[in-house]
Amino acid sequence: MTARSLPRRMAARFVGHALALTARFITAVRADWRGIEPVAKQRVYFANHVSNADMPMIWTVLPVHMRRQTRPVAAADYWLKTKLRAFIGPEVFNCVLIDRRPEARSEDPMEKILQALDEGSSLIIFPEGNRNMTDDPLLPFRAGLYNMGRARPHVDLVPTWVANLNEIMPKGEVIPLPLICTVTFGEPIHVAEGEDKDAFLKRAAEALVALAPQEPGGRA
Repeated sequence: MTARSLPRRMAARFVGHALALTARFITAVRADWRGIEPVAKQRVYFANHVSNADMPMIWTVLPVHMRRQTRPVAAADYWLKTKLRAFIGPEVFNCVLIDRRPEARSEDPMEKILQALDEGSSLIIFPEGNRNMTDDPLLPFRAGLYNMGRARPHVDLVPTWVANLNEIMPKGEVIPLPLICTVTFGEPIHVAEGEDKDAFLKRAAEALVALAPQEPGGRA
């Protein structure tokens, strides 16, 4: 470790703690461990995606010992756009950065993801790919979650529903509303032997939607 890297690592850890405290203060975010326990086991947390705050909310509610081993899979073009984001994404959240532009890629995104798993990391992913701005609970899932499950069948795939973020910070508002954000972790799933991509992704989406609050306004 170089003299320069040590201060940056310390700064990243400090900023991470500050972000977690800020998120809890603004949203009162809490975890609902409905299908698993908060233990240090390798997992892929796959979540719904309606806001840029989804990933920080999931990361924030993880216990510190799990947070340090959990890496969000995120868009390189977003997190490298400014110097601040380039510090927070790669160094605070330790993101696995994926280029969403096929024409600009120099490596296979799935290889980077599997490498992170092989190094022992857990991951946070958003299988819809883009933020869901529709009235449907989810956009169609992309194939990445299925490919991870096929390639690394020992890793638990955990449905993770983030609720109330749209209500806490509605579009056009600058003051957060006093609502509690809940991150619900469901029972792990795996790709079954002989299960094809479409069948698995349908089952994964159903497992995720099943965690959504049923009352009006409870959608993430």
